[in-house]
Amino acid sequence: MLTINDNLAALDASNNLDATNNQLATVVNDLSTGLQINTAADNPAGYSIAQSLETEINGYTAASSNAQNAVSVLQTAQGAINQQESILQQANSIATQAANSTVSGDTTAANADQQEFSSLISQLDQIAQSTTFAGVSLLNGSNAALTFQVGPEDASADNVVVTLTTTTSSALAVGSLSITSVTGAEAAMSAVQAAINTLASSAAAIGSSQNQIQALANNVTVAQQNLTSAHANLVDVNVAAETSQFTSLQVLEQSGVSVLSQAQSLPQLALKLI
Repeated sequence: MLTINDNLAALDASNNLDATNNQLATVVNDLSTGLQINTAADNPAGYSIAQSLETEINGYTAASSNAQNAVSVLQTAQGAINQQESILQQANSIATQAANSTVSGDTTAANADQQEFSSLISQLDQIAQSTTFAGVSLLNGSNAALTFQVGPEDASADNVVVTLTTTTSSALAVGSLSITSVTGAEAAMSAVQAAINTLASSAAAIGSSQNQIQALANNVTVAQQNLTSAHANLVDVNVAAETSQFTSLQVLEQSGVSVLSQAQSLPQLALKLI
């Protein structure tokens, strides 16, 4: 129906063009951000799920970093213990040598052996006191245990507690040994060998904890990858589909502008009837 006061066709065309422009603006925003969920208004349920997934992903990211640091800490401690074991092996050789009565009877040789032996034992304390990670002492007994958070949850399954052996000479019971006599040298041999066994057990425990942490870290990595994939599927825009829609909306917008122009000219046709 041709009318002069009310142009319903133009109004419909204008409303449709506005709807097309709104859709086009949404598509442009999605393509520019690379996301199909930019605000909660885009998809309230999806937005809530995406936030939950992002929280879990961030937790796994931090846990993975913690696990790597934990492995570095344990590697530092184990490296130091390996040095101490090597030192004690040398000390054991010297004590064994000093246990020979022909050597112990030579005061000069006995004193030289004692000096070298004492020097080696003092190195144990130097290593125990200087072995630190990020300012935390590892082997001097100031830390009874280290707790590593290697999972995203506050649960025992995500925590690894590592007890580190104190490796000072006094803790290993080798701090005041004398090898200037056969009896003393034999006692030193026994004490040093016991200390070596203690360090070996400590190294084994550290290695076991390191393997445990590495296994948990691998699980964290897999979980993180799966969650990241799920998050991407939920919030990332499908560029191919969105680009296709963008092209269609551009054509529809151009068509809408043309139709609106034609609709706005309809009252002019009505005037020809007057």
